[in-house]
Amino acid sequence: MTTRTRRPATKPRPIKAPKRREEPRSRRLWWLVAGAALALVGSGVFYAFGGGGSTGTTEGLPRTPDYHSLLVAPDDPQSLLLGTHNGLYRSSDGGRTWNPHTLPGQDAMNLERASRGTIWTAGHLVFAKSEDGGETWTDVRPDTLPNLDLHGFAVDPGNPDTLYAAAAGAGLYRSRDAGATFELVSQEVGGSVFGLAVTPDGRILAGDGGRGLVESGNGGTTWREVLPAAIAGVAVNPKDPQRILATGPGAYLSTDGGATWRLVLEVEDGVGPVAWSASAPGAAYVVGFDRTLHKTTDGGETWTVVG
Repeated sequence: MTTRTRRPATKPRPIKAPKRREEPRSRRLWWLVAGAALALVGSGVFYAFGGGGSTGTTEGLPRTPDYHSLLVAPDDPQSLLLGTHNGLYRSSDGGRTWNPHTLPGQDAMNLERASRGTIWTAGHLVFAKSEDGGETWTDVRPDTLPNLDLHGFAVDPGNPDTLYAAAAGAGLYRSRDAGATFELVSQEVGGSVFGLAVTPDGRILAGDGGRGLVESGNGGTTWREVLPAAIAGVAVNPKDPQRILATGPGAYLSTDGGATWRLVLEVEDGVGPVAWSASAPGAAYVVGFDRTLHKTTDGGETWTVVG
C-alpha cells in the first residue's frame, strides 16, 4: 500500500480556549455521531464496524466491532496494543499486522500505563490490572465505584497510585490507593466522558460529550472549556508534556500545554484511540474510525497512513 501524508485542507489556525466558534458542517455532523455513540456505549456498542472480531493475523487494523484504546510499549515504538470490544490485539511492526492478544471478548475502552510493566484497562464491565506488560490480568472490583461502566480512565503520571475513572452516567471518581477505593470528584464532568488524561503538573483533561475538551486545575472541583470539539481521546507526550493530542473529528495538537490547538489531521469518519511513544518522543499513533492507522514522527505536525 502506498504511504500517504494527510494534512488539513487549509493551513491550520490556532484555536484559543475558551472562545467558541461555529464549526464546519462536517464537524457538526460528527458531533451528532458522537452524541449517538454516548447512548450506545451504555449498551456495550461504540462505533460498530461489523463482524465478530479477527481470529488470526490480519493485515491492517483487525476487523473488530470497534476501536477503543491504544498503547505503545515503553521501549519499542513499533510494539502496540489496541483495545477493542473484543479484547486486546498486539502489533510488533508498527501497526502493519495485528494478532489477538489477551482479554478476549472484553471491552477494553481504556489502556493506561502506570509504570514500565504495570498497565490498567477499564471499560464496559471490565476493570483489570496487569503487572507483566499486558500478558496476564487481575480483575479489580472496588465497591466504592458506582458501576463498572468506565468510559474514561487515566493515571496521574506524578503519582501512579492516583487513578481517575469516568463512570458512565455517574461522574468522575479518584483513587489514591492504586484502585483499592474511589471517591467522587465531580458529578459535573465524568458521566459522559471518553478521553481522559492527567498532565505532570496535575491538570485533568476530559473529553466530555456535551461540553468539548474541558480542563480542571484543582482536582476536578471546577472546569473550563479548552477546545470546542467532540473529543474521544486525549494523550500527553510523556517527554514533552506541553505537546498534547486530542482526537475526535480529527487530530488536534497543542504545543503549549493546552492553551491553543491546531487541527493537524482530518479524517472524514473521525478518529479515536491515540497514543504517544515514550522511547521515540516524536512518534504517536491515532486510529481512524474508517479502519486506518495514522502515524507521526515529528511530534504531531504531519501524519502518514500506516500500510
